[in-house]
Amino acid sequence: KEPAATIVETLKDVTSCEGEDAVFECRLSRETTQDAQWFLGDVPLQSNEMNEIRVQGTRHTLILRKVTLDDCGPITFKIGQHSSAA
Repeated sequence: KEPAATIVETLKDVTSCEGEDAVFECRLSRETTQDAQWFLGDVPLQSNEMNEIRVQGTRHTLILRKVTLDDCGPITFKIGQHSSAA
C-alpha cells in the first residue's frame, strides 16, 4: 500500500472579476494514485466546460472558467485525510 501524500503547497485565496478565470493550485508531497477531489462549498467539482481540473505530477490545478457571483465561496482540495481551502 502506498504511503499517503500530504499537501506541501496549500491553496491561496483568489480574487477575480466576473467573466475572468479563477485558478487554484496546490502541490502534494509526491505523485499519487489516491483520489483527489475539489469542492466549491459542499459541491464536488468535475472537469467540464466550466471547470478544468488538471494534474501535472505533484501539482493539482483547478480553473473555474468565466466566474460569476454564483461561484463565490470556499474552494477546498481534499486528498485522503488532508485538505486545503481558499
